[in-house]
Amino acid sequence: MRRRTLLAAAGLAASTSLLLGLESALADMPTPSGSSVPLDVRLSRARALFDTGRYGDLLEVLPDLLATAHARLRDHAEKDYAHLSACYSLTAQVLVKIGRYDQARLTADRAGLYAELSGSPLASAAAARELGIVLRHLNQADTAQRLVLKAASRIEATGLHTQAQAAAYAQLLCTTSYTAARAGDRDQALSLIGEAARAARDLPAVAPTGRLFAITPASVGLYQVGVHWALGDAGAAIRAGGRLHQEQFTTAERRARLHTDMARAWWQWGKPEQTAQSLSAAFRVTPAEVRDRPSMRAIVEELYRSHPRVGGVRELARTVLASGPRSARGLGAVQGTRG
Repeated sequence: MRRRTLLAAAGLAASTSLLLGLESALADMPTPSGSSVPLDVRLSRARALFDTGRYGDLLEVLPDLLATAHARLRDHAEKDYAHLSACYSLTAQVLVKIGRYDQARLTADRAGLYAELSGSPLASAAAARELGIVLRHLNQADTAQRLVLKAASRIEATGLHTQAQAAAYAQLLCTTSYTAARAGDRDQALSLIGEAARAARDLPAVAPTGRLFAITPASVGLYQVGVHWALGDAGAAIRAGGRLHQEQFTTAERRARLHTDMARAWWQWGKPEQTAQSLSAAFRVTPAEVRDRPSMRAIVEELYRSHPRVGGVRELARTVLASGPRSARGLGAVQGTRG
């Protein structure tokens, strides 16, 4: 009963079977389905589900994706370890999105293990970033910062001669800057996000297809919104967000994230109408980013309790907080924290 109550609080009551299916796979990996689709293609498709906010559909395909990636380890090739690490990193990402931090810790740890076996510095950096995000959510900010800064130092030691290396370095700095901000370390947070902006300034406005760290100068700007919000400076967050527009981001998940971060800043500033407008904009892009993120649902609930007569609030609440059974696939199609 307690498990179901917690899931319902996260807006995920209808996806209990999907979550239990993934948990079962993590404990005892199932037999692969034998799909003829190459693993890298399946991984790319799974990432696309995340990028478009189809979290229910992603939860559904992850068990077999992980099982297939494990089965590929027979030859112990470094690229196979890298693929398996990437599968676990993606699993950690979606589990963080829906607030399942204990399971996310498990999958992020496995991502790190297989990344080390792959011998790829970029794979290790990606896994370290995911674990750092999970640790931040588990209130272990100091450990998270040490872990991600260590990974950033390793990437920096390469000389940052390629755009892929520069992108990895900038992404790691953004992640740990946000962690520092959430921990109240203003100087560290602002220093790191400034260094990230410098590292990313020569990156293309649109990241090349397939790049592991698809960060752009606009992405750093989006992190600046989150950093200022986390430091309690709503005005600076709004100003940073005012320089951005959703067309700068190629994935629905990032476009919606712009609106949810702005909603947090408006809410912090005590502006309920602008908060509702931003959340509604996020919902139009990807319903998952509002409906299935516990932090966003909490804002909607408080908006409705405290400001029910503000324009747009009632409609937003009806849309986001509507109760009733939803199919597992319906969750993925119309529903869904930082990385």
